[in-house]
Amino acid sequence: MRSRIGLFLGPALFLLIVLLPTPEALSTQAHMVGAVAVLMAVWWVSEALPIAAVALLPISLFPLLGVMPTASVTAQYANQIIYLFIGGFFIAVTMERWNLHRRIALSVIKLVGTAPARIILGFMIASAILSMFVSNTATAMMMVPIGLAVIKQASDIVKKNKVEGVDTRPENFHFAIALMLGIAYACSIGGVGTIIGTPPNTVFVGVAETLFDQQISFALWMAYGVPLAAIMLVLCWGYLIKIAFPLRIKELPGGREFINAELEKLGPMTKEEKMVLGVFSLVAGAWIIRGFVDFGFFNDAAIAITGAMILFVLPSNYKQGIFLLDWQTAVKIPWGIVVLFGGGLALAHGFSQTGLAAWIANSLMFLSGFNIVILIFAVAVLTILLTEVTSNTATATMLMPILASMALAMSVHPYGLMIGATIAASFAFMLPVATPPNAVVFGSSFVTIPQMARAGVWLNIVGVIIIVLVTVFVLPLIWDIDLTVLPEWLEGVETLSP
Repeated sequence: MRSRIGLFLGPALFLLIVLLPTPEALSTQAHMVGAVAVLMAVWWVSEALPIAAVALLPISLFPLLGVMPTASVTAQYANQIIYLFIGGFFIAVTMERWNLHRRIALSVIKLVGTAPARIILGFMIASAILSMFVSNTATAMMMVPIGLAVIKQASDIVKKNKVEGVDTRPENFHFAIALMLGIAYACSIGGVGTIIGTPPNTVFVGVAETLFDQQISFALWMAYGVPLAAIMLVLCWGYLIKIAFPLRIKELPGGREFINAELEKLGPMTKEEKMVLGVFSLVAGAWIIRGFVDFGFFNDAAIAITGAMILFVLPSNYKQGIFLLDWQTAVKIPWGIVVLFGGGLALAHGFSQTGLAAWIANSLMFLSGFNIVILIFAVAVLTILLTEVTSNTATATMLMPILASMALAMSVHPYGLMIGATIAASFAFMLPVATPPNAVVFGSSFVTIPQMARAGVWLNIVGVIIIVLVTVFVLPLIWDIDLTVLPEWLEGVETLSP
């Protein structure tokens, strides 16, 4: 029903805005961009059409409405940030092809321990680490079957030993519920750790470059994102096993044996796994080092693509023509997300080039008296609520240009509001539709919607508090910025343009 309403509501609002008189001090081109933005927002929120398809609208409508030439629009779909993500995707699917991600996950779980609470922590740490570099969805889809096997093992042990007070029915088995939710939440939390960990991060970095001509390095983001993810992960784990679903079994006989058996099934580390791990380590190392050493033109996107090209070149079996990465594997990356990035950058480009961003900023001047902490809190709450019912990438894409304009109107650093929204877009924990990992876990039949909602609403609240605290007190120290004033590169600026 929502999609049907949105399918007709979007064009109706689009035509209404186009036919309305252009507001004073707003150019005709900016007026048209506003109409396109409303159409895209309605279709994104209602999911009337595929999200990636909606992202292509600027290529069609901007030239048609006289906003800008086609070449200017399509150039945004080839932004260097997009190639950073493509390179990261190529490396991720190569890890999946040779099962390296499964070995990493099982090794982390074994290292952390096999008592029930530690098993959950191990799964969460493994999920979070993998989701920093592999898509959150792929990580969840890999971890859930392993988790289900552990749950069956635990259930059999409890039944065999007739442990009192432990109900092993799917909807009542606290260990199972906490483990499944832990996997889902850790996938979302871990994604905030790196630029390529989740699409909203890349949207922010791309918009920062498009609107402000400022580059956020991989290392700089990790310096903020990894500690934030670690804090939230520990709080989430403690909440799940101590408050939401207290564990009634303290030991799980046979847990370590099960993990060892799963590792044994993988056999010794293969030549391909070692080579992929080596390339991944080189790429990750280069991303981190570039934050301290000037590589000149060789930026994060170039590093990612170089790593991917090495994978295409390195042979698994040269005589048979098998390489670590082939195009049959490469095409499996989520191209829809790539197109969605381009659409978001094209929309941001339209906001900046036509003066719409400046007009919005002037219209929001009344916000200049509000405290930045209150606004970051409000933005985080709004973003989480939107993300619970629509794509987190679409939400971030819609909000970034508007939040940049708000910051300009308030004469404060734009990163405060924008990063608050970016992180909040990954902290939607209440509903299965909020994130793909939530949906994957819900499909396990061990978690009901009321259980996810009850656990998620409190984690949403905790998430908002952590976002505000870390953004207000930690981000300025790590990035050496002052959130309360405009940065030097925006002083005297009346319009946002690259």
